[in-house]
Amino acid sequence: MSTTKDTYQTISGLSTGEFRDRGSKFLAYAYPACNEDEWKAALEEVRKLHPKARHYCYAFRLGLDQNNFRANDDGEPSGTAGRPILGQIDSFGLTYVMVIVVRYFGGTLLGTSGLINAYKESTAAALQAADITARTVEEVYRLSFGYGLMGNVMSSIEHLQLNMIDQNFDTSATVDLAIRRSEVASTLLRLKAAVGNLYLEEVDEETVVEGLGIEWVETR
Repeated sequence: MSTTKDTYQTISGLSTGEFRDRGSKFLAYAYPACNEDEWKAALEEVRKLHPKARHYCYAFRLGLDQNNFRANDDGEPSGTAGRPILGQIDSFGLTYVMVIVVRYFGGTLLGTSGLINAYKESTAAALQAADITARTVEEVYRLSFGYGLMGNVMSSIEHLQLNMIDQNFDTSATVDLAIRRSEVASTLLRLKAAVGNLYLEEVDEETVVEGLGIEWVETR
């Protein structure tokens, strides 16, 4: 059985939460974010929504390996904002998520423990309100072939119940398949065997089926 990690939990759209303490207001915005461009766009959007706010603290975690993350205190005492926000993202078991907390200062200093609690609670409120969804990582592969092979390719896709997400029939034919990451190797072997009229035991990663091209396109 494959041990490839290919499922994760994230949020399906923007959600918000709020926390108040001694006059200070903390507004949390939780966004789904897949890459640097998306988290930067989210931060810019929140800054435009609240041009007079004092702090825009944030954290994000991207990817499946736990290594792509950031926690930013934006002028608050070190460790009192970004880390509590990231801690809540992790506590909810999420990735591909960014949370930005906007602070309006109420005139009373909250101290280290007060700030940590405020950023934690506002983030928790936003994530509790979010639509949390499970996702599967898929690899997209493009099959290219001549029209003489079309019947065999299409019947093989149908027989193997593969997920065809795009097709183009011009001077030559191409078909895009989305395959669950943990099942890529076994699926491509079965596909080669089916299209090439081969026994599965005859096929390996190096096997080339005449007239059939298989090319990785993207991860989604």
